[in-house]
Amino acid sequence: MWVDGAAELFAPGVASTSASEIRLTLSPDGAMALWFSRDRRGGPGGYDIWMARRRDGRWSAATPVSFNSPQRDFDPAFSADGRYVYFCSDRPGGLGGDDVYRVPVTDEGFGNVEPLGAAINSASDEFAPMLSPAGDRLLFSSDRTGGAGGHDLYLAPMSAGKLQTARPIAGGINTVAHEFDATFLSDGATIVFARAQDFDKARVDLFAAAPHAGRYGTGTRLPPPANHDEGDSYGPMLDWSQPDWFTLSARRPGSGGMDLYRVHYRLPANGVVEAP
Repeated sequence: MWVDGAAELFAPGVASTSASEIRLTLSPDGAMALWFSRDRRGGPGGYDIWMARRRDGRWSAATPVSFNSPQRDFDPAFSADGRYVYFCSDRPGGLGGDDVYRVPVTDEGFGNVEPLGAAINSASDEFAPMLSPAGDRLLFSSDRTGGAGGHDLYLAPMSAGKLQTARPIAGGINTVAHEFDATFLSDGATIVFARAQDFDKARVDLFAAAPHAGRYGTGTRLPPPANHDEGDSYGPMLDWSQPDWFTLSARRPGSGGMDLYRVHYRLPANGVVEAP
């Protein structure tokens, strides 16, 4: 895949601030933006999900979403139809660690939070859920036993409106490193994801991988502006309002923390993102 042009800083002063903002997701109509911050003041917990609405071409002041809890709430992702927001939390009632939840989007705001259950969640941590463009697979990461390394990427198929048991993605995409924060691109096959050798010491970079005969390779590191040699890049998410763009979180020289960006991409005509 190709990444075109410069990375666009998203809503400076509203969404991108001196705090650390991560994993921007945009509604299909482009009128609502959600992201999370681990250190922005004003929410009920240490990690909170924030929201801004677009009116008359401008983003409104950011506010915490109604479904935040006093615990960690993070990694929001709209579904392609805009009916649900998937997210992670370690609130009471889960199976352990960080679990995946979803909440319906209503005319009034948001409905009741629903845990996704044992087909998806485990006693370990689950991060960054993302429902595929066709709504037929849930993509996320977990550090549960049975993977190749630290966090690994998992897929859970949808059947008759119900998510089935998640399995590690087939192929070599999962390694002894951490693979996490993944998103499908508009073709519903190519995946952009974050990889780090060590969460505490190593830089985090974004990679892309596409399936060959149903299996994914280890992935190709994306060029600038998706990555930068002097800062982390993670939290990618397909922009549902403009599916030839994806969002990302990045720490760049001179910034106060993690900020939110949008980048334009093009998929190759032959569908080959990396060598088989």
